[in-house]
Amino acid sequence: MEITPWYEPESGTWSYLVADTENRVAAIIDPVWEFNPVSGLTDTAFVDEMLQVAHSGGYRIEWVLETHAHADHLTAAGYIRDKTGARIAIGRDICSVQRTFARAFNLDDVATDGSQFDRLLADGDILRLGALDIRVMATPGHTNDSLTYLVGDAAFIGDTLFAPSYGTARCDFPGGDAGRLYDSIQRIYALPDDTRLFLCHDYPEEGEKPACMVPLTESRDDNTHVNSTTSREAFVAMRTDRDKHLGLPRLIMPSLQVNIRAGAAPAAESNGVVYLRMPFNHALAQIVRQDKPNN
Repeated sequence: MEITPWYEPESGTWSYLVADTENRVAAIIDPVWEFNPVSGLTDTAFVDEMLQVAHSGGYRIEWVLETHAHADHLTAAGYIRDKTGARIAIGRDICSVQRTFARAFNLDDVATDGSQFDRLLADGDILRLGALDIRVMATPGHTNDSLTYLVGDAAFIGDTLFAPSYGTARCDFPGGDAGRLYDSIQRIYALPDDTRLFLCHDYPEEGEKPACMVPLTESRDDNTHVNSTTSREAFVAMRTDRDKHLGLPRLIMPSLQVNIRAGAAPAAESNGVVYLRMPFNHALAQIVRQDKPNN
C-alpha cells in the first residue's frame, strides 16, 4: 500500500491517493474541488494534480471515498468519476443529509435516496482495492453519515478527530451529536496501537506545516478534547458549549448543494447558467429547524 497526501490550504483539507502498488489500482479519499465564492468560479488544478500523479504511476482509479458530506469544501468526486470511471462511495446515512438540505435550500430536483452515489456504505462493509481490503467503520457524531476507512494500519478518520492540539469536530450540524462522537472516538481509540490516523483537516499555526497523520497512541494520550482520561459527560458538556460559539464554514452554502449531489453542479437554468442558492435574511440553522411547509 502506498499513501500520497495532498493539502488544500484554503479549506485546510487533506485528500489522499491510496494505491495497491502491485495491482496498480487506487482510491482517492475526500478530493477537493476548489471554488471561489466571490467570482463563482471553480478550479480543478488541485484534483488534476492528483489524477496526473495517479496516471504517471500507472494507477487506475477505482473508487472515490467520501468520509462524509463536507460543509467546508466542494467535493471533486463527480469530476473524478467523469474523468476516470471510478465509483463514488459514501455512508448510507447521506440520505438523511440530502433530505435535510434539499429542504433547507428548496431543491426540488435533488433525489434524497443516495442514487447520485454508486455505493452506500454501512458499518462493517468491505471494499476491494486490488489486494487491499478497505473496511468501513461508522463513526457518526460530527454528522450522521460519517465513516472511517480502515486499510491495513491506516485509518482515514474524516472530521472525527483533528491533531491533538486542535481536538475534535463540531457536532452542531444537523444529525450531529456529541455523545455519538465520543462513542465513535472510543471505537477509533480501541483500534490496534500501531494504527496511523490520517486526518481530513489540519489548521496549523502560521509558519508550521500541516500534519496529515497522527499515531493513534498520541491522539489517545494527548488530544486536548478527548483522551484516555476524558469522561463522556465531560466531553459532551465541553463540545456542546464550544459549538455554541462557532461560526459557519465559509463555503457551507455552495458545499452542501454540490456535495449532496456527489459533486455535481445543479442543472443549468433557461439561460444556460448554473446557479447556487443562498437564503436571504434567513439563518440556515433556522431554516433547517423549520417543519416542512404544507403545500
